[in-house]
Amino acid sequence: MFTGIVQGIAVVEEVTAATGLCTFAIRLPDDSAEGVSIGASVAINGTCLTVTKQTGNTLLFDAMQETLRLTTLGDLEPGHAVNFERAARIGDEIGGHLLSGHIHTTAKVVEILRPENNVTIWFDVPGEWARYIFPKGYIAINGASLTIGEVEGSRFNVHLIPETLRATTFGKIAEGMKVNIEIDSQTQTIVDTLARLGYDRPTTAL
Repeated sequence: MFTGIVQGIAVVEEVTAATGLCTFAIRLPDDSAEGVSIGASVAINGTCLTVTKQTGNTLLFDAMQETLRLTTLGDLEPGHAVNFERAARIGDEIGGHLLSGHIHTTAKVVEILRPENNVTIWFDVPGEWARYIFPKGYIAINGASLTIGEVEGSRFNVHLIPETLRATTFGKIAEGMKVNIEIDSQTQTIVDTLARLGYDRPTTAL
C-alpha cells in the first residue's frame, strides 16, 4: 500500500525492451534507496512495481505488457523524471489517502492555468471513469494524492501549491501529456454499489 505522498523525483537511466516486458533502471535521489530489498514494492508515477535488482541508488523494475498498456510507463525514456514512493509500513503517517498502486486509466492534460502562487491543471479522463470523480473527492495522479477541484463532464481540475510543484514532476507538466490515474477505492465502491441498486450516475454532463 501507498499513501500518495510522493517522496521525491527519480530519473529513468535505461529502458530495456524484451518480449512481453520492459525493464526500467531508475535512479532515486541519494539515500532514498537505503534499506530497499529485492522484491520490495515502489510506486513509479503511481504504478506499483517490484524491485528486481539494486545497484546503489539505481533500482531495476520489470513491467509486463498489460502494465505498459494501462499506464504511461510505456512512454518512458532515459532522462525522463518520475514520481516515486516506497511502500508504506505499519505505523507510518497517512498524509494523503490509501493507494494500491494499481492504475485504473490515464488522463490527458488539456489546460494549465498559472494564477499567482499556484497552478490549476485540467485533465480529461475516458468517459467511463468520470462517474467516480467528484468535487472535493480524492484522486491519485502519477502517484500523488490530490483533492479534486471542479468537475465538468469528463474533465476535472486540481489546484497545486508551490511545494507540490517543487516536490513532484508536476512542476514540468505540459498540455498534451498523459498521466496515470488511480481512482479512490472507497468512492469506486460506493458508486458501483449504488449503480447495482439502480442509482446510477451519468458518465457525461447533461
